[in-house]
Parts: sequence; C-alpha cells; structure tokens
Amino acid sequence: MRVLVTGAAGFIGSHAVEAFTAAGHEVVGLDVLLPTVHPDQEAARARIPDGIELIRADVRNIAAVRRALAGIDVVCHQAAMVGLGLDLNDAPDYAGCNDLGTAVLLAAMASESVGRLVLASSMVVYGEGRYECAEHGLVAPGPRTESALRQGRFEPPCPRCGLPLAPGLVDEDARLDPRNVYAATKAAQEYLATSWARAAGGTVAMLRYHNVYGPRMPRDTPYAGVAAIFRSALAAGRAPRVFEDGGQRRDFVHVRDVAAANLAAAVWTADAEVSAGTGRALNVGSGTVRTVGELARGLSAALGGPEPVVTGEFRLGDVRHVTADSTRLREELGWRPRVEFTEGLAEFAAVTVS
Repeated sequence: MRVLVTGAAGFIGSHAVEAFTAAGHEVVGLDVLLPTVHPDQEAARARIPDGIELIRADVRNIAAVRRALAGIDVVCHQAAMVGLGLDLNDAPDYAGCNDLGTAVLLAAMASESVGRLVLASSMVVYGEGRYECAEHGLVAPGPRTESALRQGRFEPPCPRCGLPLAPGLVDEDARLDPRNVYAATKAAQEYLATSWARAAGGTVAMLRYHNVYGPRMPRDTPYAGVAAIFRSALAAGRAPRVFEDGGQRRDFVHVRDVAAANLAAAVWTADAEVSAGTGRALNVGSGTVRTVGELARGLSAALGGPEPVVTGEFRLGDVRHVTADSTRLREELGWRPRVEFTEGLAEFAAVTVS
C-alpha cells in the first residue's frame, strides 16, 4: 500500500515511516519542520530514509495536502502540537494545529477519495482513568483542586462519599473527559474523524497512545515528555525532579511498539470485513502499570546518575492515574508489545535524544 505519514520527521512519525517501509510499503512523508519542534533541521531530515519523498508543507495547506494525497491508499496522521496546553492563551495554537489541521486533511481526503485513516489520538482524552469506590462502585472523580494538591492530597476521592478510590485499567468505552487544552483538541480530532468516516464512507482507527518513550523523543523543548525531561536532567548530572509523590500510575509504551500499532491499524482499515463509515478507538499501551517514580528510578539506574528527588510539586490539569486496557488492539488487530520496560529504558538512556 501507499501511505502518507503526516508529521513524518517527528518522534512517532519517523518510527512509523520506518515500520511501513520495513514492511514493504511505499511511504510519502509530510512535515512542516517547524524550528520550534525541530531545532536541528538537518537531524530532522536525516530521520527520513533515503528514497522516501518528504514534502515540506503545513497540514493546514489544503492545496499541498491534496497534492500529497495523489495515489495514497491510507493516511497515518501524526502531525500535531503536543504538550498539556495548560494556559488558555495556548488554545488558538493548539486548536489551529490539531483541529483545523485535521479538518483540512479530512476535507482533502474526501475530495481526493482517500478513505482510510489512522489517527494519532491520546489517552489524555479520558482525563482521569478508571476508579472504583468500595461503597459506590465505578465512579468518575472530578478534577483535583489546587487546595488539595497544595496539601499533598494527590489521590482523587470518591465524588459521592469522599473515600479513597482503587485505580484500574481504562478501556475504550470509557467516557471522554479531556481536562486541558491539548486533551480537548485530541478529543475533537476523534469527533472530526468519525464524522468524516460516516459522511465519506471512510474507515478510521483512532490510536489512543499512552505514555510513549524511546529514541528521538524531543528534548529541551516545550514538547518534551517526562522521560525526556528526566533523561536530560541526568545527562547534566542533576537528579530527576519527580512531581507529586511519584505514585502517578502510567503505562509507558515504547515508540517502536507504537509504530507497529500504526502498521497494524493501517492494514485493519483495508479489511473487507470492516464496514464503511467505521471509527474504532484503540488503546495503545504496554499492559504493564508503572509509576512516574519507577520511571525516574529506572533511568537513574540505567545512567548511573543520582537518585530522583520527589518534590511534591504539581501541575494543574495533570491527572493522577490513567493506564490502558489494550485488549481490543491485541485481539482485533493481533498486535503485541515487544519491547520490555527495562530493555527500553536502557536503550533510551544510551542513545542521544534529538
């Protein structure tokens, strides 16, 4: 198949390009190569293997996108502005890049009769993960308050009785509850994509990535994830600074496993048994629950650096626990994570992050 990968020079996009190419598919890349995202432009271009066409264009440029779609069978849409977007002043930029960009792409796909899409979504659409109260069963806690966080009360209480909750794995049928600007734009992308699928008779797999880490993770930019932030501190000889008490539960999944999920999803969109107009959400996680503190300690050990410092600091808009139930992806698409956490951290610690 002929695949268009948007955000092709990015962290996940470049690994997706490699996965499609290794599987024998023809790839076209599209990336605007913003200097704020790719301060080393030469390194960004070097991520694209020789022989693969890279179109430098903004996904909001409908004429450029239409040209890029010539002969394309499936689009793998990775281009996005990432990060929490805690400040509402950021909202126009996030909505412009993520939602307007997706809307332009979908309009171009409709006009060019390209009916298969793999959309990079995120676990942030859930807000908090799955919680159960011993008294009231499954409950949805509200956003944590600044006053509670300042007092070190990091665990969300039952919204009905105030008792402690037991966190569990969240599945794709959970209600969406985005709690920051970035999360809201990812939820909007999903709604746009499913609307397109129904109207155009297309098929979309919406991959809700959990905490992705690995080589090429952005470093020292507003888009750096927690793993890259910890690694940069250790590379500079500083102890990683862990927010809250380090007990935040996450699912850290290696970027090569995420790229493999994109390949599996692209193949799924061509399955004759999948009905036209279908939108399917799929969690992409390792299936193993880790804490942010474990991540920091693992990187410190891998790099032989100082022990992490638990600071008690917090960010409004962060959620306490969100971990994946990836059963649907495993059973329906036959995907399995391959990179074990300790192995992945050792590799991540050993390579230069660009």
